[in-house]
Amino acid sequence: MKAKDHPYAAMKRLLLASMILLPVIPFISALWIGHYYFTLSLENSTIASITRIVEDHRHMIDSFLEERRNDLEFVLNTHTLESLGQAETLKRTLALLQQSSGAFVDLGVLDESGMHVAYQGPYELKWKSYRDEPWFKAVMEKGVYISDVFLGYRQVPHFVIALANQEGPSKWVIRATIDTQMFNEMAGRVRIGKTGEAFLLSADGTFQTERRSGGSLMQTDPDFSWYPVEDQGVKIFIETGSGGDQYLYATTRLTNKNWLLVVRQEKADAFKALSTAANMIILISLLGGAIIVGVAFYLTDRIVARIQQTDREKNQLNEQLIRAHRLSELGEMAAGFAHEINNPLQVMKSEQALIETIMADLKASGQLQESEDLKDVEDSIRQISLQIDRCSKITHAILRFGRKSEDAVQDFDIQKFIPEIIEMVAKKASVEGIAIHQYIQNGPLYIHGDPSQLQQVLLNLFNNAMDAIIQRHGTIGGELTVISETGDNGRVRLLVKDNGCGISADNLDKVFSPFFTTKPVGKGTGLGLSVCYGIVQNLGGTMTVESKPGEGTTFLIELPAIPA
Repeated sequence: MKAKDHPYAAMKRLLLASMILLPVIPFISALWIGHYYFTLSLENSTIASITRIVEDHRHMIDSFLEERRNDLEFVLNTHTLESLGQAETLKRTLALLQQSSGAFVDLGVLDESGMHVAYQGPYELKWKSYRDEPWFKAVMEKGVYISDVFLGYRQVPHFVIALANQEGPSKWVIRATIDTQMFNEMAGRVRIGKTGEAFLLSADGTFQTERRSGGSLMQTDPDFSWYPVEDQGVKIFIETGSGGDQYLYATTRLTNKNWLLVVRQEKADAFKALSTAANMIILISLLGGAIIVGVAFYLTDRIVARIQQTDREKNQLNEQLIRAHRLSELGEMAAGFAHEINNPLQVMKSEQALIETIMADLKASGQLQESEDLKDVEDSIRQISLQIDRCSKITHAILRFGRKSEDAVQDFDIQKFIPEIIEMVAKKASVEGIAIHQYIQNGPLYIHGDPSQLQQVLLNLFNNAMDAIIQRHGTIGGELTVISETGDNGRVRLLVKDNGCGISADNLDKVFSPFFTTKPVGKGTGLGLSVCYGIVQNLGGTMTVESKPGEGTTFLIELPAIPA
Protein backbone atom coordinates (compact mmCIF):
# COMPACT_ATOMS: atom_id res chain seq x y z
CA MET A 1 0.00 0.00 0.00
CA LYS A 2 1.26 3.45 -0.84
CA ALA A 3 2.26 5.74 2.01
CA LYS A 4 -0.42 8.27 1.15
CA ASP A 5 -3.09 5.56 1.53
CA HIS A 6 -2.13 4.85 5.16
CA PRO A 7 -4.40 7.53 6.69
CA TYR A 8 -7.33 6.21 4.69
CA ALA A 9 -6.54 2.61 5.72
CA ALA A 10 -6.50 3.59 9.40
CA MET A 11 -9.69 5.62 8.93
CA LYS A 12 -11.33 2.69 7.16
CA ARG A 13 -10.43 0.30 9.98
CA LEU A 14 -11.77 2.72 12.60
CA LEU A 15 -15.00 3.33 10.69
CA LEU A 16 -15.47 -0.36 10.01
CA ALA A 17 -14.91 -1.31 13.65
CA SER A 18 -17.31 1.41 14.81
CA MET A 19 -20.01 0.51 12.29
CA ILE A 20 -19.80 -3.17 13.24
CA LEU A 21 -19.47 -2.90 17.02
CA LEU A 22 -22.01 -0.12 17.61
CA PRO A 23 -24.98 -2.02 16.11
CA VAL A 24 -23.72 -5.51 17.04
CA ILE A 25 -23.53 -4.84 20.79
CA PRO A 26 -27.21 -3.76 21.20
CA PHE A 27 -28.25 -6.39 18.62
CA ILE A 28 -26.60 -9.25 20.54
CA SER A 29 -27.80 -7.81 23.87
CA ALA A 30 -31.39 -7.66 22.61
CA LEU A 31 -31.16 -11.25 21.34
CA TRP A 32 -29.65 -12.47 24.61
CA ILE A 33 -32.23 -10.71 26.77
CA GLY A 34 -35.05 -11.95 24.52
CA HIS A 35 -33.66 -15.50 24.64
CA TYR A 36 -33.30 -15.34 28.43
CA TYR A 37 -36.88 -14.24 29.05
CA PHE A 38 -38.24 -16.57 26.36
CA THR A 39 -36.36 -19.48 27.95
CA LEU A 40 -37.63 -18.52 31.39
CA SER A 41 -41.19 -18.23 30.12
CA LEU A 42 -41.02 -21.53 28.25
CA GLU A 43 -39.51 -23.36 31.21
CA ASN A 44 -42.20 -22.00 33.52
CA SER A 45 -44.88 -22.92 31.00
CA THR A 46 -43.50 -26.46 30.59
CA ILE A 47 -43.20 -26.96 34.35
CA ALA A 48 -46.71 -25.61 34.90
CA SER A 49 -48.04 -27.91 32.20
CA ILE A 50 -46.41 -31.08 33.58
CA THR A 51 -47.47 -30.09 37.12
CA ARG A 52 -51.08 -29.78 36.00
CA ILE A 53 -50.85 -33.12 34.17
CA VAL A 54 -49.47 -35.01 37.19
CA GLU A 55 -52.07 -33.46 39.52
CA ASP A 56 -54.93 -34.33 37.17
CA HIS A 57 -53.57 -37.86 36.74
CA ARG A 58 -53.23 -38.37 40.48
CA HIS A 59 -56.79 -37.18 40.97
CA MET A 60 -58.01 -39.63 38.32
CA ILE A 61 -56.21 -42.61 39.91
CA ASP A 62 -57.33 -41.61 43.41
CA SER A 63 -60.90 -41.31 42.18
CA PHE A 64 -60.73 -44.69 40.50
CA LEU A 65 -59.48 -46.44 43.65
CA GLU A 66 -61.94 -44.53 45.84
CA GLU A 67 -64.86 -45.53 43.61
CA ARG A 68 -63.84 -49.22 43.70
CA ARG A 69 -63.53 -49.06 47.49
CA ASN A 70 -66.97 -47.45 47.75
CA ASP A 71 -68.43 -50.18 45.53
CA LEU A 72 -67.10 -52.85 47.86
CA GLU A 73 -68.15 -50.89 50.93
CA PHE A 74 -71.71 -50.79 49.57
CA VAL A 75 -71.67 -54.59 49.15
CA LEU A 76 -70.23 -54.97 52.63
CA ASN A 77 -72.97 -52.84 54.17
CA THR A 78 -75.85 -54.51 52.32
CA HIS A 79 -74.89 -58.16 52.83
CA THR A 80 -74.02 -60.49 55.61
CA LEU A 81 -71.35 -63.14 55.68
CA GLU A 82 -74.03 -65.81 55.39
CA SER A 83 -75.70 -64.27 52.35
CA LEU A 84 -72.45 -63.67 50.48
CA GLY A 85 -71.36 -67.16 51.37
CA GLN A 86 -74.06 -68.45 48.99
CA ALA A 87 -72.62 -68.97 45.51
CA GLU A 88 -75.60 -67.48 43.63
CA THR A 89 -75.62 -64.34 45.76
CA LEU A 90 -71.87 -63.85 45.33
CA LYS A 91 -72.13 -64.47 41.58
CA ARG A 92 -74.98 -61.97 41.25
CA THR A 93 -73.06 -59.40 43.34
CA LEU A 94 -69.93 -59.75 41.16
CA ALA A 95 -72.04 -59.29 38.05
CA LEU A 96 -73.49 -56.08 39.46
CA LEU A 97 -70.03 -54.82 40.35
CA GLN A 98 -68.72 -55.58 36.86
CA GLN A 99 -71.67 -53.70 35.38
CA SER A 100 -70.63 -50.72 37.48
CA SER A 101 -66.96 -51.08 36.51
CA GLY A 102 -65.18 -53.55 34.31
CA ALA A 103 -62.15 -53.28 36.58
CA PHE A 104 -63.39 -56.08 38.89
CA VAL A 105 -61.93 -59.48 38.00
CA ASP A 106 -63.21 -61.64 40.89
CA LEU A 107 -64.84 -61.40 44.30
CA GLY A 108 -64.10 -63.40 47.45
CA VAL A 109 -65.24 -63.68 51.08
CA LEU A 110 -62.87 -64.64 53.88
CA ASP A 111 -63.71 -65.50 57.46
CA GLU A 112 -61.87 -64.34 60.53
CA SER A 113 -59.28 -67.10 60.21
CA GLY A 114 -58.33 -66.06 56.66
CA MET A 115 -60.09 -68.97 55.02
CA HIS A 116 -61.58 -68.26 51.58
CA VAL A 117 -65.10 -69.41 52.40
CA ALA A 118 -66.66 -68.14 49.15
CA TYR A 119 -65.15 -67.16 45.78
CA GLN A 120 -66.48 -66.14 42.41
CA GLY A 121 -63.95 -65.71 39.58
CA PRO A 122 -61.69 -67.41 37.03
CA TYR A 123 -59.40 -69.11 39.58
CA GLU A 124 -59.81 -72.02 42.03
CA LEU A 125 -59.26 -70.12 45.24
CA LYS A 126 -62.11 -71.35 47.48
CA TRP A 127 -60.90 -72.73 50.79
CA LYS A 128 -57.46 -71.23 50.28
CA SER A 129 -55.99 -69.81 53.46
CA TYR A 130 -54.71 -66.21 53.46
CA ARG A 131 -54.05 -66.04 57.17
CA ASP A 132 -50.34 -65.30 56.66
CA GLU A 133 -50.69 -62.93 53.68
CA PRO A 134 -49.61 -59.34 54.40
CA TRP A 135 -52.67 -57.85 52.82
CA PHE A 136 -55.01 -60.00 55.04
CA LYS A 137 -53.21 -58.96 58.20
CA ALA A 138 -53.35 -55.32 57.11
CA VAL A 139 -57.08 -55.32 56.38
CA MET A 140 -57.88 -57.10 59.65
CA GLU A 141 -55.95 -54.35 61.41
CA LYS A 142 -57.05 -51.28 59.43
CA GLY A 143 -60.43 -52.30 58.07
CA VAL A 144 -59.60 -51.15 54.53
CA TYR A 145 -56.53 -52.04 52.52
CA ILE A 146 -55.30 -51.71 48.95
CA SER A 147 -52.41 -54.07 48.35
CA ASP A 148 -49.29 -53.70 46.27
CA VAL A 149 -49.01 -55.85 43.19
CA PHE A 150 -48.15 -59.45 44.15
CA LEU A 151 -48.34 -62.98 42.68
CA GLY A 152 -50.33 -64.93 45.30
CA TYR A 153 -51.70 -68.40 44.65
CA ARG A 154 -52.48 -67.60 41.03
CA GLN A 155 -48.83 -66.62 40.27
CA VAL A 156 -50.04 -63.69 38.18
CA PRO A 157 -49.18 -60.05 39.10
CA HIS A 158 -52.28 -58.39 40.55
CA PHE A 159 -53.48 -56.27 43.43
CA VAL A 160 -56.60 -56.42 45.59
CA ILE A 161 -58.88 -54.07 47.45
CA ALA A 162 -60.07 -55.59 50.74
CA LEU A 163 -62.55 -54.36 53.39
CA ALA A 164 -63.26 -55.92 56.81
CA ASN A 165 -66.67 -55.97 58.55
CA GLN A 166 -67.48 -56.60 62.18
CA GLU A 167 -70.46 -58.90 62.47
CA GLY A 168 -71.18 -59.69 66.08
CA PRO A 169 -68.12 -60.96 67.88
CA SER A 170 -66.33 -61.94 64.67
CA LYS A 171 -64.91 -60.22 61.61
CA TRP A 172 -65.11 -61.22 57.99
CA VAL A 173 -63.44 -59.76 54.86
CA ILE A 174 -64.58 -59.07 51.31
CA ARG A 175 -61.85 -58.65 48.75
CA ALA A 176 -61.86 -57.98 44.99
CA THR A 177 -59.07 -58.29 42.41
CA ILE A 178 -58.64 -55.29 40.07
CA ASP A 179 -57.99 -55.90 36.38
CA THR A 180 -54.25 -55.29 36.17
CA GLN A 181 -54.21 -54.66 32.42
CA MET A 182 -57.04 -52.15 32.62
CA PHE A 183 -55.50 -50.35 35.57
CA ASN A 184 -52.09 -50.36 33.86
CA GLU A 185 -53.55 -48.71 30.74
CA MET A 186 -55.41 -46.13 32.79
CA ALA A 187 -52.41 -45.23 34.95
CA GLY A 188 -50.10 -44.97 31.95
CA ARG A 189 -52.56 -42.93 29.87
CA VAL A 190 -50.36 -39.85 29.58
CA ARG A 191 -49.19 -38.43 26.26
CA ILE A 192 -46.72 -35.58 26.50
CA GLY A 193 -44.77 -35.00 23.33
CA LYS A 194 -43.11 -38.10 21.94
CA THR A 195 -41.47 -39.44 25.11
CA GLY A 196 -43.85 -38.53 27.95
CA GLU A 197 -44.91 -41.46 30.18
CA ALA A 198 -46.49 -42.12 33.59
CA PHE A 199 -46.13 -45.04 36.00
CA LEU A 200 -46.71 -45.98 39.65
CA LEU A 201 -44.10 -47.17 42.18
CA SER A 202 -44.64 -48.82 45.53
CA ALA A 203 -43.00 -47.59 48.73
CA ASP A 204 -40.02 -49.89 48.08
CA GLY A 205 -39.64 -48.75 44.45
CA THR A 206 -41.22 -51.66 42.53
CA PHE A 207 -43.33 -50.99 39.48
CA GLN A 208 -47.07 -51.12 40.18
CA THR A 209 -47.77 -50.35 36.53
CA GLU A 210 -45.58 -50.92 33.50
CA ARG A 211 -43.31 -48.19 32.14
CA ARG A 212 -43.40 -47.81 28.36
CA SER A 213 -39.67 -47.09 28.09
CA GLY A 214 -38.84 -50.29 30.00
CA GLY A 215 -40.00 -51.55 33.37
CA SER A 216 -42.22 -54.56 34.07
CA LEU A 217 -44.57 -55.11 36.97
CA MET A 218 -42.90 -55.91 40.30
CA GLN A 219 -39.42 -54.99 39.00
CA THR A 220 -37.45 -52.40 40.93
CA ASP A 221 -36.96 -49.01 39.30
CA PRO A 222 -33.17 -48.44 39.05
CA ASP A 223 -33.73 -44.68 39.45
CA PHE A 224 -35.84 -44.95 42.60
CA SER A 225 -32.97 -44.11 44.95
CA TRP A 226 -32.94 -40.38 44.06
CA TYR A 227 -36.71 -39.84 43.85
CA PRO A 228 -38.07 -37.37 46.44
CA VAL A 229 -39.35 -38.94 49.66
CA GLU A 230 -41.74 -36.12 50.59
CA ASP A 231 -45.39 -37.14 50.86
CA GLN A 232 -46.98 -33.81 49.97
CA GLY A 233 -47.18 -31.80 46.78
CA VAL A 234 -45.66 -32.17 43.34
CA LYS A 235 -41.90 -32.29 42.94
CA ILE A 236 -40.30 -31.14 39.67
CA PHE A 237 -36.67 -31.92 38.84
CA ILE A 238 -34.33 -32.89 36.03
CA GLU A 239 -32.15 -35.97 36.33
CA THR A 240 -30.24 -38.35 34.11
CA GLY A 241 -31.97 -41.73 33.91
CA SER A 242 -30.26 -45.09 34.08
CA GLY A 243 -30.20 -45.18 30.26
CA GLY A 244 -28.10 -42.00 30.11
CA ASP A 245 -30.86 -39.66 28.89
CA GLN A 246 -31.88 -36.58 30.82
CA TYR A 247 -35.54 -36.42 31.89
CA LEU A 248 -37.87 -33.80 33.27
CA TYR A 249 -39.60 -35.51 36.24
CA ALA A 250 -42.82 -34.70 38.10
CA THR A 251 -43.66 -36.89 41.11
CA THR A 252 -46.45 -36.96 43.69
CA ARG A 253 -47.93 -39.42 46.21
CA LEU A 254 -51.45 -40.81 45.85
CA THR A 255 -53.89 -39.74 48.53
CA ASN A 256 -55.32 -43.14 49.56
CA LYS A 257 -52.33 -45.34 48.80
CA ASN A 258 -48.64 -45.00 49.46
CA TRP A 259 -47.80 -45.22 45.77
CA LEU A 260 -45.61 -42.72 43.96
CA LEU A 261 -46.95 -41.39 40.69
CA VAL A 262 -44.10 -40.53 38.31
CA VAL A 263 -44.57 -38.55 35.11
CA ARG A 264 -41.44 -37.99 33.06
CA GLN A 265 -40.41 -36.72 29.63
CA GLU A 266 -37.06 -36.53 27.92
CA LYS A 267 -35.59 -33.07 28.47
CA ALA A 268 -34.85 -32.58 24.76
CA ASP A 269 -38.48 -33.41 23.95
CA ALA A 270 -39.88 -31.29 26.80
CA PHE A 271 -37.89 -28.24 25.75
CA LYS A 272 -37.96 -28.88 22.03
CA ALA A 273 -39.49 -25.44 21.39
CA LEU A 274 -36.58 -23.94 23.34
CA SER A 275 -34.08 -25.75 21.14
CA THR A 276 -35.94 -24.55 18.04
CA ALA A 277 -35.93 -21.00 19.41
CA ALA A 278 -32.21 -21.25 20.19
CA ASN A 279 -31.52 -22.43 16.64
CA MET A 280 -33.61 -19.58 15.26
CA ILE A 281 -31.75 -17.08 17.44
CA ILE A 282 -28.42 -18.48 16.22
CA LEU A 283 -29.64 -18.23 12.62
CA ILE A 284 -30.93 -14.68 13.16
CA SER A 285 -27.65 -13.77 14.84
CA LEU A 286 -25.63 -15.11 11.93
CA LEU A 287 -27.84 -13.46 9.32
CA GLY A 288 -28.06 -10.21 11.27
CA GLY A 289 -24.31 -10.23 11.87
CA ALA A 290 -23.64 -10.91 8.19
CA ILE A 291 -25.98 -8.07 7.17
CA ILE A 292 -24.39 -5.69 9.67
CA VAL A 293 -20.87 -6.60 8.50
CA GLY A 294 -21.88 -6.38 4.83
CA VAL A 295 -23.56 -3.00 5.28
CA ALA A 296 -20.62 -1.80 7.38
CA PHE A 297 -18.15 -2.75 4.63
CA TYR A 298 -20.34 -1.15 1.97
CA LEU A 299 -20.93 2.11 3.86
CA THR A 300 -17.30 2.29 4.97
CA ASP A 301 -16.10 1.94 1.39
CA ARG A 302 -18.58 4.60 0.28
CA ILE A 303 -17.62 7.01 3.08
CA VAL A 304 -13.86 6.53 2.59
CA ALA A 305 -14.28 6.88 -1.18
CA ARG A 306 -16.27 10.08 -0.66
CA ILE A 307 -13.62 11.43 1.70
CA GLN A 308 -10.91 10.56 -0.81
CA GLN A 309 -12.90 12.28 -3.54
CA THR A 310 -13.37 15.34 -1.31
CA ASP A 311 -9.65 15.42 -0.58
CA ARG A 312 -8.88 15.10 -4.28
CA GLU A 313 -11.28 17.92 -5.09
CA LYS A 314 -9.70 19.99 -2.31
CA ASN A 315 -6.26 19.36 -3.75
CA GLN A 316 -7.54 20.20 -7.22
CA LEU A 317 -9.11 23.37 -5.86
CA ASN A 318 -5.83 24.32 -4.22
CA GLU A 319 -4.05 23.72 -7.51
CA GLN A 320 -6.66 25.79 -9.33
CA LEU A 321 -6.31 28.57 -6.80
CA ILE A 322 -2.56 28.57 -7.31
CA ARG A 323 -3.09 28.52 -11.07
CA ALA A 324 -5.70 31.27 -10.81
CA HIS A 325 -3.26 33.30 -8.77
CA ARG A 326 -0.64 32.78 -11.44
CA LEU A 327 -3.15 33.70 -14.14
CA SER A 328 -4.07 36.78 -12.14
CA GLU A 329 -0.41 37.72 -12.00
CA LEU A 330 -0.11 37.03 -15.72
CA GLY A 331 -3.18 39.19 -16.29
CA GLU A 332 -1.60 42.00 -14.34
CA MET A 333 1.63 41.54 -16.28
CA ALA A 334 -0.31 41.47 -19.57
CA ALA A 335 -2.18 44.62 -18.57
CA GLY A 336 1.14 46.22 -17.74
CA PHE A 337 2.61 45.13 -21.04
CA ALA A 338 -0.47 46.39 -22.87
CA HIS A 339 -0.19 49.71 -21.07
CA GLU A 340 3.48 50.01 -21.92
CA ILE A 341 2.81 49.06 -25.54
CA ASN A 342 -0.11 51.45 -25.75
CA ASN A 343 2.09 54.49 -24.95
CA PRO A 344 4.49 53.95 -27.91
CA LEU A 345 1.46 53.23 -30.08
CA GLN A 346 0.05 56.63 -29.22
CA VAL A 347 3.38 58.25 -30.12
CA MET A 348 3.50 56.27 -33.33
CA LYS A 349 -0.07 57.31 -34.08
CA SER A 350 0.83 60.96 -33.50
CA GLU A 351 3.95 60.68 -35.65
CA GLN A 352 1.95 58.94 -38.40
CA ALA A 353 -0.60 61.75 -38.30
CA LEU A 354 2.20 64.30 -38.44
CA ILE A 355 3.74 62.55 -41.46
CA GLU A 356 0.39 62.56 -43.25
CA THR A 357 -0.01 66.33 -42.52
CA ILE A 358 3.50 67.15 -43.75
CA MET A 359 3.04 65.08 -46.91
CA ALA A 360 -0.30 66.80 -47.56
CA ASP A 361 1.39 70.20 -47.17
CA LEU A 362 4.27 69.19 -49.45
CA LYS A 363 1.90 67.94 -52.10
CA ALA A 364 -0.15 71.16 -51.84
CA SER A 365 2.98 73.28 -52.27
CA GLY A 366 4.12 71.21 -55.22
CA GLN A 367 7.26 69.99 -53.51
CA LEU A 368 6.08 66.36 -53.88
CA GLN A 369 5.02 65.17 -57.26
CA GLU A 370 2.67 62.29 -57.83
CA SER A 371 4.58 59.12 -58.64
CA GLU A 372 4.41 55.39 -58.11
CA ASP A 373 6.90 55.60 -55.26
CA LEU A 374 4.78 58.26 -53.57
CA LYS A 375 1.73 56.03 -53.86
CA ASP A 376 3.66 53.15 -52.28
CA VAL A 377 4.70 55.43 -49.43
CA GLU A 378 1.11 56.57 -48.88
CA ASP A 379 -0.11 52.93 -48.90
CA SER A 380 2.55 52.05 -46.34
CA ILE A 381 1.49 54.99 -44.15
CA ARG A 382 -2.17 53.88 -44.33
CA GLN A 383 -1.13 50.29 -43.48
CA ILE A 384 0.87 51.61 -40.53
CA SER A 385 -2.22 53.55 -39.38
CA LEU A 386 -4.40 50.45 -39.76
CA GLN A 387 -2.04 48.23 -37.78
CA ILE A 388 -1.60 50.89 -35.09
CA ASP A 389 -5.40 51.00 -34.70
CA ARG A 390 -5.53 47.23 -34.58
CA CYS A 391 -2.82 47.04 -31.93
CA SER A 392 -4.62 49.74 -29.99
CA LYS A 393 -7.84 47.74 -29.98
CA ILE A 394 -5.98 44.65 -28.80
CA THR A 395 -4.24 46.46 -25.98
CA HIS A 396 -7.48 48.11 -24.90
CA ALA A 397 -9.22 44.70 -24.87
CA ILE A 398 -6.40 43.25 -22.78
CA LEU A 399 -6.64 46.17 -20.40
CA ARG A 400 -10.41 45.72 -20.02
CA PHE A 401 -10.17 41.96 -19.47
CA GLY A 402 -7.20 42.02 -17.12
CA ARG A 403 -8.21 45.07 -15.08
CA LYS A 404 -8.80 44.39 -11.36
CA SER A 405 -11.79 46.31 -10.10
CA GLU A 406 -15.01 46.00 -8.19
CA ASP A 407 -18.03 44.72 -10.08
CA ALA A 408 -18.99 47.45 -12.57
CA VAL A 409 -22.73 46.79 -12.66
CA GLN A 410 -24.38 48.89 -15.31
CA ASP A 411 -26.88 48.86 -18.16
CA PHE A 412 -25.22 48.00 -21.49
CA ASP A 413 -26.29 47.09 -25.00
CA ILE A 414 -25.67 43.43 -25.71
CA GLN A 415 -25.88 44.05 -29.49
CA LYS A 416 -22.75 46.26 -29.40
CA PHE A 417 -21.04 44.16 -26.75
CA ILE A 418 -21.06 40.79 -28.54
CA PRO A 419 -19.13 41.87 -31.68
CA GLU A 420 -16.37 43.23 -29.45
CA ILE A 421 -16.01 39.83 -27.76
CA ILE A 422 -16.09 38.01 -31.08
CA GLU A 423 -13.32 40.26 -32.34
CA MET A 424 -11.09 39.02 -29.51
CA VAL A 425 -11.26 35.41 -30.80
CA ALA A 426 -11.64 36.14 -34.48
CA LYS A 427 -7.91 35.80 -35.21
CA LYS A 428 -7.69 32.39 -33.47
CA ALA A 429 -10.78 31.23 -35.35
CA SER A 430 -9.32 32.37 -38.66
CA VAL A 431 -6.05 30.56 -38.03
CA GLU A 432 -7.92 27.32 -37.14
CA GLY A 433 -10.17 27.60 -40.20
CA ILE A 434 -13.32 28.23 -38.20
CA ALA A 435 -16.03 30.40 -39.71
CA ILE A 436 -17.86 32.63 -37.22
CA HIS A 437 -21.45 33.53 -38.09
CA GLN A 438 -23.11 36.38 -36.22
CA TYR A 439 -26.89 36.88 -36.17
CA ILE A 440 -27.41 40.00 -34.11
CA GLN A 441 -30.94 41.32 -33.76
CA ASN A 442 -31.42 44.87 -35.00
CA GLY A 443 -31.94 47.51 -32.39
CA PRO A 444 -30.54 47.77 -28.91
CA LEU A 445 -30.95 44.97 -26.33
CA TYR A 446 -30.08 46.26 -22.88
CA ILE A 447 -29.30 44.12 -19.87
CA HIS A 448 -28.21 45.04 -16.34
CA GLY A 449 -24.96 43.53 -15.07
CA ASP A 450 -21.18 43.55 -15.10
CA PRO A 451 -19.89 43.55 -18.71
CA SER A 452 -16.56 42.02 -17.67
CA GLN A 453 -18.33 39.00 -16.15
CA LEU A 454 -20.46 38.42 -19.25
CA GLN A 455 -17.29 38.83 -21.31
CA GLN A 456 -15.69 36.05 -19.28
CA VAL A 457 -18.72 33.79 -19.91
CA LEU A 458 -18.76 34.35 -23.68
CA LEU A 459 -14.99 33.96 -24.06
CA ASN A 460 -15.15 30.65 -22.21
CA LEU A 461 -17.99 29.40 -24.42
CA PHE A 462 -16.21 30.55 -27.59
CA ASN A 463 -12.94 28.88 -26.62
CA ASN A 464 -14.69 25.62 -25.60
CA ALA A 465 -16.61 25.62 -28.88
CA MET A 466 -13.43 26.11 -30.92
CA ASP A 467 -11.67 23.31 -29.03
CA ALA A 468 -14.58 20.95 -29.81
CA ILE A 469 -14.60 22.03 -33.48
CA ILE A 470 -10.85 21.49 -33.85
CA GLN A 471 -11.17 18.06 -32.22
CA ARG A 472 -13.72 16.98 -34.83
CA HIS A 473 -12.82 18.93 -38.00
CA GLY A 474 -9.24 20.02 -37.59
CA THR A 475 -8.70 23.22 -39.59
CA ILE A 476 -11.34 22.66 -42.25
CA GLY A 477 -15.13 22.85 -41.99
CA GLY A 478 -15.55 24.33 -38.53
CA GLU A 479 -18.45 26.69 -37.83
CA LEU A 480 -19.24 28.80 -34.79
CA THR A 481 -22.61 30.57 -34.70
CA VAL A 482 -23.53 33.34 -32.28
CA ILE A 483 -27.18 34.51 -32.07
CA SER A 484 -28.73 37.25 -29.96
CA GLU A 485 -32.46 37.82 -29.94
CA THR A 486 -35.48 38.63 -27.83
CA GLY A 487 -37.37 35.57 -26.60
CA ASP A 488 -41.12 35.08 -26.33
CA ASN A 489 -40.93 35.78 -22.62
CA GLY A 490 -39.27 39.16 -23.20
CA ARG A 491 -35.85 37.93 -22.04
CA VAL A 492 -32.63 38.31 -24.01
CA ARG A 493 -31.53 35.02 -25.57
CA LEU A 494 -27.87 34.34 -26.41
CA LEU A 495 -27.09 31.14 -28.34
CA VAL A 496 -23.59 29.80 -28.97
CA LYS A 497 -23.66 26.91 -31.45
CA ASP A 498 -20.83 24.78 -32.82
CA ASN A 499 -20.52 21.77 -35.09
CA GLY A 500 -17.87 20.15 -32.92
CA CYS A 501 -17.61 16.66 -31.43
CA GLY A 502 -20.57 17.13 -29.05
CA ILE A 503 -21.10 15.88 -25.50
CA SER A 504 -22.23 12.34 -24.58
CA ALA A 505 -25.55 11.83 -22.79
CA ASP A 506 -23.72 10.50 -19.71
CA ASN A 507 -21.67 13.69 -19.40
CA LEU A 508 -24.39 16.16 -20.34
CA ASP A 509 -25.76 16.39 -16.79
CA LYS A 510 -22.27 16.95 -15.37
CA VAL A 511 -20.96 19.80 -17.56
CA PHE A 512 -21.83 22.45 -14.96
CA SER A 513 -20.31 20.47 -12.05
CA PRO A 514 -17.08 21.81 -10.53
CA PHE A 515 -13.89 20.06 -11.68
CA PHE A 516 -15.69 18.06 -14.38
CA THR A 517 -13.94 18.19 -17.75
CA THR A 518 -13.69 15.97 -20.81
CA LYS A 519 -10.47 17.60 -21.94
CA PRO A 520 -7.11 15.82 -21.58
CA VAL A 521 -5.00 16.37 -18.46
CA GLY A 522 -3.43 19.83 -18.58
CA LYS A 523 -5.98 21.14 -21.11
CA GLY A 524 -8.87 21.92 -18.78
CA THR A 525 -9.58 22.58 -15.13
CA GLY A 526 -13.24 21.68 -14.97
CA LEU A 527 -14.05 25.08 -13.46
CA GLY A 528 -14.88 27.17 -16.56
CA LEU A 529 -18.50 26.16 -17.16
CA SER A 530 -19.18 25.90 -13.41
CA VAL A 531 -18.01 29.52 -12.96
CA CYS A 532 -19.95 30.63 -16.03
CA TYR A 533 -23.10 28.98 -14.70
CA GLY A 534 -22.71 30.86 -11.41
CA ILE A 535 -22.12 34.17 -13.19
CA VAL A 536 -25.25 33.78 -15.31
CA GLN A 537 -27.30 32.93 -12.22
CA ASN A 538 -25.94 36.03 -10.45
CA LEU A 539 -27.06 38.07 -13.46
CA GLY A 540 -30.59 36.74 -12.89
CA GLY A 541 -30.47 34.45 -15.90
CA THR A 542 -30.42 30.77 -16.80
CA MET A 543 -27.95 28.65 -18.75
CA THR A 544 -28.80 25.36 -20.47
CA VAL A 545 -27.09 23.06 -22.94
CA GLU A 546 -28.17 20.69 -25.71
CA SER A 547 -25.78 18.38 -27.48
CA LYS A 548 -25.53 15.29 -29.68
CA PRO A 549 -22.27 13.42 -30.08
CA GLY A 550 -20.87 13.92 -33.60
CA GLU A 551 -23.22 16.80 -34.41
CA GLY A 552 -22.38 19.68 -32.09
CA THR A 553 -23.41 21.62 -29.00
CA THR A 554 -25.68 24.60 -28.30
CA PHE A 555 -25.48 26.72 -25.14
CA LEU A 556 -28.48 28.93 -24.42
CA ILE A 557 -28.23 31.90 -22.05
CA GLU A 558 -31.37 33.80 -21.10
CA LEU A 559 -31.00 37.11 -19.29
CA PRO A 560 -33.61 39.60 -18.05
CA ALA A 561 -33.92 42.52 -20.48
CA ILE A 562 -34.48 46.13 -19.43
CA PRO A 563 -36.14 48.84 -21.48
CA ALA A 564 -33.80 50.82 -23.79
